[in-house]
Amino acid sequence: MDSVASDVSAVSESPVLSGIPPQPERESEAAADPRTEDGAQDWQLDHTRAPIATKVVVAGGFGVGKTTFVRAVSEITPLQTEALMTQASEETDDLSATPDKLTTTVAMDFGRITLDKDLVLYVFGTPGQQRFWFMWDDLVRGAIGAIVLADTRRLTDCFPALDYFESCGLPYIVAVNHFEGTERFEAEDVREALTVPPHVPVVIMDARKRYSVIESLLAMVAHALEATPE
Repeated sequence: MDSVASDVSAVSESPVLSGIPPQPERESEAAADPRTEDGAQDWQLDHTRAPIATKVVVAGGFGVGKTTFVRAVSEITPLQTEALMTQASEETDDLSATPDKLTTTVAMDFGRITLDKDLVLYVFGTPGQQRFWFMWDDLVRGAIGAIVLADTRRLTDCFPALDYFESCGLPYIVAVNHFEGTERFEAEDVREALTVPPHVPVVIMDARKRYSVIESLLAMVAHALEATPE
């Protein structure tokens, strides 16, 4: 019996059983969590922590580049409410500056960008046409600031957005989206043309380029913190 018991003990202590190689020990439960393989950040896996979520609104005239702005910066597939343009809008939507435009935003654009491990920025693009302005109050609610996109070929199109944010007291900056083949102007020239107050930043950017959009967002966040430090 003693010999049998010793044989059993020897087998149980052996690292290899019936040709099965030894299995590596789990270093931790997190290592076995399949979510860690998706490139998730630490704060996304820690249920005791939640990122600070902030909201930014991108506004401006029809066809100024709001949808392109959101699409360029969003780290997720952006939510877009694009609809094909029809002959019914020919008398109200001016396509002289953007003849190749085939769709238009009828509700909003939505995207997200993580600026820091604990700071997530939600970007909402507003519809540009006057018939959709009734949605602005809902889209702006809870925002820390706004970016007003301007096209130098039709600066007057951004006046309604400027007046809106001035009236509601929301911090904003002006981002001049230069289109190819258009004359370039300095930021101060645009400020003078729009009679933008000196404390409001005016930046030159390209809505198609992610780094340029991020610079505009950072300028807006900095201005919002300065305007409303609390």
